[in-house]
Amino acid sequence: MKNIQNIIVKTTDTIKETLQIIDTQALRIAVVIDDEKKVIGTICDGDIRRAILKGFDVNEPIEDVYFRTPTICNINEPIEKIIQIAISKKVYQIPIIDDNGHLVKIEDLGNMLSLTNRPNEVILMAGGLGTRLRPLTQNTPKPLLKVGNQPILETIINNFSKYGFKNITISVNYKSEMIMNYFGDGSKFDVNISYVHEDDRLGTAGALSLLKNKPNQPFFVMNADLLTNVNFVHLLDYHIVENTNATMCVREYDFQVPYGVIEVDNQQITSIIEKPLHKFFVNAGIYVLSPKVLDNIPHNTFYDMPTLFDELIKGNQKVLSFPIHEYWLDIGRISDFEQAQTEYDDVFETK
Repeated sequence: MKNIQNIIVKTTDTIKETLQIIDTQALRIAVVIDDEKKVIGTICDGDIRRAILKGFDVNEPIEDVYFRTPTICNINEPIEKIIQIAISKKVYQIPIIDDNGHLVKIEDLGNMLSLTNRPNEVILMAGGLGTRLRPLTQNTPKPLLKVGNQPILETIINNFSKYGFKNITISVNYKSEMIMNYFGDGSKFDVNISYVHEDDRLGTAGALSLLKNKPNQPFFVMNADLLTNVNFVHLLDYHIVENTNATMCVREYDFQVPYGVIEVDNQQITSIIEKPLHKFFVNAGIYVLSPKVLDNIPHNTFYDMPTLFDELIKGNQKVLSFPIHEYWLDIGRISDFEQAQTEYDDVFETK
């Protein structure tokens, strides 16, 4: 949503000014923010009409008029949950905020119920050997390992498809013929699939240099061994609204030291911290990139996504993180695969 600034008001704005904003926007709603640009409420023409009936003057500020406890969803909420909330609360528009409370977009119930196909490309990296999952990957490429009732890669493609992202490119190397035979041109999955062949393994970003048709708008890149129900529309909107060159999904990872940690200064013990908990953000293997970053990727050369981000950072280009809080699992080890089997039916729709 490119024009969210057009629907933002402050408590000091007058009823008349706010009404003019609402009347010029198709959504018929304005979002109230504070001085830190955090969403604190909403106001619609119904709120204004009720205020006028109570005797408010149109030149008074909206301080005592706006709705202070609106229905708001986080940018990480899956589309199905937002639809359920909208229906249960009987609201047609829901402000979507990031983790800092800033407005990202307005979700409209009608639009959510009739998602149209979106042109943004999805590139899925499916060329890995899956060494840590052997013997499971001895005769089957990791993306075709079944979790629940279907291959991992099929779940990923279906998730993108339900958000309207139908143009899929799969980068293949190890046992590529099995992946291509299973998915074909994508028609039986209601998507369009093309393939990039890595003659040599090119890492998590190198295969992007082999794309025949370069994307002309922001596109997704995702590892093909992940299970997640991240809201891809909100991720893309975040990238666009923030006007960033590259967005990396990150996941919080906690690590607890199993011992008491001793801090020492010149042999003098200064403190003892019992089993401290350290929190980190780790790369979740899901990205949105703007087309111009492709210029940084060397042709047909091994090149990992962290290296690309390092180069963008060194070049003072805008790169942002997108924390995901919903379900996410990197199936890299046998234990991860077993965990996915037990959790799949509770997280994803089954046929």
